[in-house]
Amino acid sequence: MEYVYTALLLNSVGQKVDETSVKKVVESTGTKVDEAKIKALVSSLEGVNIEETIKQAAIQVATPAAAPQAAGEQKTEKKEVNPEEEEKKVEEAASGLASLFG
Repeated sequence: MEYVYTALLLNSVGQKVDETSVKKVVESTGTKVDEAKIKALVSSLEGVNIEETIKQAAIQVATPAAAPQAAGEQKTEKKEVNPEEEEKKVEEAASGLASLFG
């Protein structure tokens, strides 16, 4: 998880997410560096716009029930929402984002 947080941190301060910078940040925390994880993270993020990905994930998590209305469909009857199903949808969306970071 620390590698994903490192990538997010570097991105948020406008730094390039590359092997050298990720390694420096992880080392600065006192955590043992795993070169394979760093290489996997950097290669999986090649060509990925992190800011756009975060925005898309936030929209999907924040408004799963509002999506049909946003598409112009009319909602005629109120549907009961099972809290367990809603939590499962949120977890699935979060795991989809996590898969982007290895």
